[in-house]
Amino acid sequence: MQKLDLRNQYKHLYQPSAKKVEVVEVPSFRFAMVDGEIEPSILPGDSPAFQQALEVLYGISYTLKFASKLHTENPVDYTVMALEGLWWVEGGVFDITKADNWRWTAMILQPEHISADMFQDAMAQLHRKKPSLALDKLRLETFHEGVCIQIMHVGPYADEPATLARMEDYARENGYLLCGKHHEIYLGDPRRADPAKLKTVLRHPVKREG
Repeated sequence: MQKLDLRNQYKHLYQPSAKKVEVVEVPSFRFAMVDGEIEPSILPGDSPAFQQALEVLYGISYTLKFASKLHTENPVDYTVMALEGLWWVEGGVFDITKADNWRWTAMILQPEHISADMFQDAMAQLHRKKPSLALDKLRLETFHEGVCIQIMHVGPYADEPATLARMEDYARENGYLLCGKHHEIYLGDPRRADPAKLKTVLRHPVKREG
């Protein structure tokens, strides 16, 4: 059986330095995705819609993993990747210190061999197992982020503004403008990990000034 280690294959994208901001070229990947928005006066971690999206994403990702392992012609085993989130404000400037009118796309990277047919079969299987899941909001989509700056943030989510300020300083000093959506990759479980040791990849697309 073939085994994939995507975390090691894309180590430069999923285990960046915590000491310095780096420029990376992010290729096209396919993700299981769910879109939504934060309910008024609710923090992201307490959002029912966001929690439902996580249940759907992990459900489909593990269903696909087991289907891939049991494939009769080309069995492939792999580790389910980390949860990721794109965050933005429609028609405005995203401010991580103010959880107002936030839109999001929650997503988990899928290996290249996961086809649209496999995805549909997995959705049908998951629906039979858990009919209450909001699978109508789930999709498989290619996402190309391109040139980005990123850094590993170590510590609680509440301390992210200081790390983001470092990213903004780096962009300004090196002739870049931030564009696109704020991107986070969650490498720890906030329910179990020591907040001081939480690891989150912070990434943002950039373009050259002028």
